[in-house]
Amino acid sequence: MSGLLPDFAFEGAALDRGARFVVGVDEVGRGPLAGPVTAAAVRLDPAKIPAGLADSKTLSPRRRAEVFALIVRVADVSVAHASVEEIDRLNILGAAHLAMCRAIAGLSRPPDHALVDGNLLPRDLPCAGQAIIKGDACCLSIAAASIAAKVTRDRLMVDLAQQHPGYGWETNAGYGSQQHMAALRNLGVTPHHRRSFRPVHNILYQDKSISS
Repeated sequence: MSGLLPDFAFEGAALDRGARFVVGVDEVGRGPLAGPVTAAAVRLDPAKIPAGLADSKTLSPRRRAEVFALIVRVADVSVAHASVEEIDRLNILGAAHLAMCRAIAGLSRPPDHALVDGNLLPRDLPCAGQAIIKGDACCLSIAAASIAAKVTRDRLMVDLAQQHPGYGWETNAGYGSQQHMAALRNLGVTPHHRRSFRPVHNILYQDKSISS
């Protein structure tokens, strides 16, 4: 591991131990006040690793889109979501892990080893797994998954922004920016807001208090 860019060391170690179908898994969207949490699972072909793979947070939106196009051309990619209702019912960690398991289930064939970004493996992970802290910065498959999840969720939030103008989701992706918070107070809570998140809950509770 170079410490500067992700590499294939984790995947190689799993393959050396006998794994045959190794995937990287990452999620995006734990922090926003609106929209689903989105996860991706990616199996890279060691002979066709796209150039430019890196932690999605270090890439510009344009570069992320370019690399994402390369990823889907040469890798097995699956992206899945957990809904706002599932976030509110399960909590955000449970919903993120649900989205991860859904992404894995959507691959062309079941993996036998998953490299998962973070410090916890989903309880219902359908295969052996390894949790890797800051995996998107050091593991190529997880970096690819981080890009796939980020690009897909950002595009979804742009679509939702057209249906609910004023909240700025096309630029803030549902995070609690100044514009988003002002719109929550002035325009109210939409069906796409996470009611279990404190800023949204407080506005709902305040509205009920005023109207009662």
